[in-house]
Amino acid sequence: MSLLKPDVSIPVALATGALVYGVYNLALPPVADVRTSAENHPDVAAANKGAAWTSAVAVAGIALISRDMNVFIVGGGMTLALTWWYNHADMVIPEIGRAVPDFGGEPESVDADGAAMTSF
Repeated sequence: MSLLKPDVSIPVALATGALVYGVYNLALPPVADVRTSAENHPDVAAANKGAAWTSAVAVAGIALISRDMNVFIVGGGMTLALTWWYNHADMVIPEIGRAVPDFGGEPESVDADGAAMTSF
């Protein structure tokens, strides 16, 4: 049950999404900078986690006060999208420009073209 009328619910939900975007802009550098920095950087991971928790608390608070699911859906979706976006950017290896999954094995050397080099 929503206590807000539809003409108020949508702007409040969009403002909550904008608040989440603002939290991420204040907590983290631009995504392009994260993609070109060293992969799996602990400072980026910590800032991303902090921004996610801050956004989740803000979204939950606004959704509880307004008693409107649209606020939760838009704000929560924005939080999930930005968290994934920054996590993916932090996984990108700058030398090859791609995110490579870590399967827990020994790291391979990569040449300038992105091809794996084997050493015998």
